[in-house]
Amino acid sequence: MLGVLAVLVAACEASACPDCAEPLPVRPAWQSVVLPDTPGVPGRAVLRDATACAGRWYVVGGVIDLAGETRPAAWSSSDANSWVPLPTAPVTFYGRQHVLSAAACRDGRLAAVGAKSGGAHGNPRTGTWRQASDGTLHEVDAPFERYAGPRAVNVARLAAGPQGWLIAGSRIDGAAAWISPDAAGFTLVEGAPELAGDERGRTAAYDAVAVPSGWLMVGSLLPPGGTALAPLAWSSTDGRSWQRAALPVVDGRGQAQRVAVLGDVPVAVGSVRAGFGSWRLTTQGWRPAGGFGAAGPGVASAAGLVAVGQRLVAVTRDGDRHGLWLSVDVGESWRPMIMPQPVPDSGDTAVAVTSTGDRLLLVADDGKTSRAWWAGVSDLDR
Repeated sequence: MLGVLAVLVAACEASACPDCAEPLPVRPAWQSVVLPDTPGVPGRAVLRDATACAGRWYVVGGVIDLAGETRPAAWSSSDANSWVPLPTAPVTFYGRQHVLSAAACRDGRLAAVGAKSGGAHGNPRTGTWRQASDGTLHEVDAPFERYAGPRAVNVARLAAGPQGWLIAGSRIDGAAAWISPDAAGFTLVEGAPELAGDERGRTAAYDAVAVPSGWLMVGSLLPPGGTALAPLAWSSTDGRSWQRAALPVVDGRGQAQRVAVLGDVPVAVGSVRAGFGSWRLTTQGWRPAGGFGAAGPGVASAAGLVAVGQRLVAVTRDGDRHGLWLSVDVGESWRPMIMPQPVPDSGDTAVAVTSTGDRLLLVADDGKTSRAWWAGVSDLDR
């Protein structure tokens, strides 16, 4: 009798605390789409990023042939269902071997960042690409040390907005940005006060987004002598002068790795000690929103964040696999989403999401094949 009573009490306690249970996963009705082969030597498509604007969708990446040689590739669609490859026009030795890793668009026009490791030290040879009025994606020739050279660390994400284009990344002295009004050539902003590292520690920038007042970037700070990163955000009206803000976190540990705007509210996500966290920018500054996921066996990171109607979808990596997460309350709570196929977390895999109108687009590379799917916004309520 006592045993039965204990079971009944436990059941009552569980029913009285529905929030204590793990949230049920969202099961979108994924629709598979086919990206056609690109001109040139046959090979396997490697998909790395996706973006959408003005009713047009883009996927970027590259093609790797049987000999291991790579070349840039991009595709476009007006409905996320039927796709055509875009012509590419490289102008440099390494540009002909680029894999495009980051994309953004404005006014229906695409720009991208690409790279290929090479040279005596095997460092990435990075460059940018810009779509012309005829649809061709042209490599933008630039001086070697614009993105590489002895002061280079990394070139991360690309953002587009009313002011033009901005790339987030890092140089030897900390967080940096590259800005352009038209993506035809970028100006490097490094060593800027508040943006770069200083006596407070070394900074790094991972992602950026356009806002009505200019730009937001997110990243991290490594304090002097410290081993734990702390999340940071920066704001700028012109991409040249920046203001810094520390994002609140319980134990001071974490990174703000992706940022998006839902309606008029900026939201950032990134790794924290227990898994992943989100932050929301209010009139009083950045405030913690919610936590989700759990730390995996390796290095955890947020790999994507996009606004989908009145929702947010995040992509995570936990050292074991990629995950998808959905929030319907501006980052306060998150539910896992079922992916159309599992994608491990390794150096040659990737998952990216984008959205416009009533559809969410997902592209994935599991290291063997690359695929793309879309789901309707209403499917996210399943």
